[in-house]
Amino acid sequence: MEGGGDIGWGQRDRPTPYQIWQKEEGLPINKGAFVQSLHKLDVADWPRMGQKGAFVNLAGQEHDDGYVLEIAPGGQTEVQHHLFEATVCVISGRGATTLWHPGATEKQTIEWQRGTVFAPPLNCYYQHFNLDGQRPARLWAMTNAPMVINLFRSPDLVFNCPYEPRDRYNMEEDYFTARGEKIARSQWRTNYIADVRTFELDHSPTRGANSYLTSFVMSNNSMAVHIAEWSSGTYLKAHRHNVGAHLLHLEGKGYSLLWYEGQEKDLVKVDWEEGTVFSPREMEFHQHFNTGPGISRHIAFRLGDLDIRVEKLGFGYDFWQELQGIPYECEDPSIYETYEAECKKNGAVPTLPRPDYTTCSEEKFLRMRAPAGARG
Repeated sequence: MEGGGDIGWGQRDRPTPYQIWQKEEGLPINKGAFVQSLHKLDVADWPRMGQKGAFVNLAGQEHDDGYVLEIAPGGQTEVQHHLFEATVCVISGRGATTLWHPGATEKQTIEWQRGTVFAPPLNCYYQHFNLDGQRPARLWAMTNAPMVINLFRSPDLVFNCPYEPRDRYNMEEDYFTARGEKIARSQWRTNYIADVRTFELDHSPTRGANSYLTSFVMSNNSMAVHIAEWSSGTYLKAHRHNVGAHLLHLEGKGYSLLWYEGQEKDLVKVDWEEGTVFSPREMEFHQHFNTGPGISRHIAFRLGDLDIRVEKLGFGYDFWQELQGIPYECEDPSIYETYEAECKKNGAVPTLPRPDYTTCSEEKFLRMRAPAGARG
């Protein structure tokens, strides 16, 4: 499998309920830090879907997972419904998905193409169709199936529960056609994104130079997504957060670094191409570099809920400092040296000036480099 092997959190005495179910599905299971290309990922027959697929389990965790679904030319999946959330991004192809509750006189239909993102509402019935009779379609889905299956310990309950959560989806006429609403700066609520490659983003300077970002909550889910973009010859600040975020690269030339504090010799370098997906482990530093002549854009699928505010969680400045990242002036000088060399190799001009490392005070350095649990 791709991504350089499993980098999990150790071995268990026995498999989890999720691992048992996953093995019974009979698909390839891709582990490690990254998958180089979802377009090229090997897939196998998936009886549950009636098409082909492969699992992606990154970052050695069982909070969320991903899968690739390949639908044959002119093909369709089996009808699906389940008690875990899923967010779907179209990697290639064009098609449609029908959604409904049992007993409904009509079904709702979403049309999709490369770049479309949507989330089938919890436990609704749905079915995917490839409308191209000549080429297969590939969909990428992020789910919280590991947590849900491990919680209930009964795949039969997860996939055959008759309950209809109408408070989350009642087949409203405009459920997938409404434009959505901007609920705060850089935060949207919507149930359908036509093309993540062209959605206009908000400026987000705290993440790094010439950086843009917008987050989305979809289909009343606890899972969320955000789209990030930054300009040629720049890079974002190194940052870390809880496990579960999976970043799918959409456009641009560059790379990301993943490492734990004090283990820089073991860092993982992920060179992007369109369709690369990677995921940092729990509180693992990661940093993104645009070393190509154009913009870079990726979409991140993650756990979270935009309705939860900082005050409710009890987080203070330290939490947001983790997200804002290590200031440029406090990073290791080798970071910039590698970035300069990569820009030169790809014909890009570094537009981010070399940081003045003398301005990083000892207090700031220790604060940003200390283990997260040691910050008081």
